[in-house]
Amino acid sequence: MRSAVEIARDVRGGQSSAEAELARSLAAIAARNDELNVFLHLDHQGALEAARRVDERLAKGEDVGALAGVPIALKDNLCQIGVPTTAASKILSGWRPPYSATVVERVLAAGAIAVGKTNLDEFAMGSSTENSAFGPTRNPHDPSRVPGGSSGGSAAAVAADMTPIALGSDTGGSIRQPAALCGVVGMKPTYGLVSRYGLIAFASSLDQIGPFANNVSDAALLLEVIAGHDPWDSTSLPEDSPSLLSHVDDGVAGKRIGLTRELVDGADDEVVAAVERAAAVLRAAGATIVELSVPEFRLGLSAYYLIAPAEASSNLARYDGVRYGVRVDAEDVAAMNEATRTAGFGAEVKRRIMLGTYALSAGYYDAYYGQALKVRTLMIDAFKRVYQDVDVLLGATAPSVAFSFGAKTDNPLAMYLSDVFTIPTNLAGDPAISVPFGRGEGDMPIGVQLLGPGRSEAELFAAARVLEVAGGAS
Repeated sequence: MRSAVEIARDVRGGQSSAEAELARSLAAIAARNDELNVFLHLDHQGALEAARRVDERLAKGEDVGALAGVPIALKDNLCQIGVPTTAASKILSGWRPPYSATVVERVLAAGAIAVGKTNLDEFAMGSSTENSAFGPTRNPHDPSRVPGGSSGGSAAAVAADMTPIALGSDTGGSIRQPAALCGVVGMKPTYGLVSRYGLIAFASSLDQIGPFANNVSDAALLLEVIAGHDPWDSTSLPEDSPSLLSHVDDGVAGKRIGLTRELVDGADDEVVAAVERAAAVLRAAGATIVELSVPEFRLGLSAYYLIAPAEASSNLARYDGVRYGVRVDAEDVAAMNEATRTAGFGAEVKRRIMLGTYALSAGYYDAYYGQALKVRTLMIDAFKRVYQDVDVLLGATAPSVAFSFGAKTDNPLAMYLSDVFTIPTNLAGDPAISVPFGRGEGDMPIGVQLLGPGRSEAELFAAARVLEVAGGAS
């Protein structure tokens, strides 16, 4: 599939049409969706009507936006008015939101065509998309392996050329890790740069929406479209969307890039080798590579798995069988609430609710949740300190290439370790990007990660572009 930049250019210029681009996308979905289980819902009629509106407006000489006619996939925890939105949970089966997420409104206003909602780990809790109530998504490069998670459906949609771009959410690595395992670009923006209004919440102080794309330029363009202040989100930064696409080719000459030991330790040898090759490419492009250690990063996993479940416990309390979603009737309200949540939530969601409720309970709050917040502060301070010495950090995105289905489902800790390199950035609220860089075992993609201080997205895209041009070659 052609890039989003090319599609929008051709649709605006009359060399193609939104309806033709949608037809190509739907044909690609029809060819592989049964095999890969990428989309939970396809909005054929809504997408066709939207494509025709774009073409009609262009025929009148109107400016339809930066994403004119570009098909886009939406993770199914993003509300879209009137379109089934489940967060891959039985408890929301059949729910149609009465409003759209701000990011959805923005991509549609920019001329994009939303083709459907992609699969995910239930309520975005997982690292493999095996926790979906509607079956797992499969990796387009090898259907016997996972696509990563929780945004596995969105990553797979782009990797399988079903859509050139997609939106996902990243709470502890849920954009970057599947991007790495599927061989696409994935960006977690600065916390607050992109509105969370209309995102079904997992952990509100960590969640952030971001782009998937097959190349750096498309990811930069999509982030430009969705970023910027939103009065409906109290955590939204009070500033306009940054200029990103125009900085993609800025390069890294004169930049100091930190090769961070804690962001590669424990990774497979082939992943470590890819990070070392990436460092060599950046050095050859004019950057200074600084080897450094940030011991605080090792604390991220344990802090995250107290903070995130605690916030999930609070956020998921609203699914009570009373206001919306699935309801299982019983003899009284308490029994109905218990029966509804027992039937509606999957095992991983229940595990995290129980962990979070325990961490917040009387007598344990200070020992667990309170301590985790202190560790988070240490993490934030460590990032601030290191960014006084370097402009960008370099490390692995995931410890390995995509693993086989079932390889980690019986060992939650092994699954949680899939996010060991991505979690620190979420705790700090800073941006990070995963870019494909080489191949590993089974000819599966490897992703390397670039991290920067708040609002450094333009620098990260520029560094990612240097690696993209190098193509992962040694």
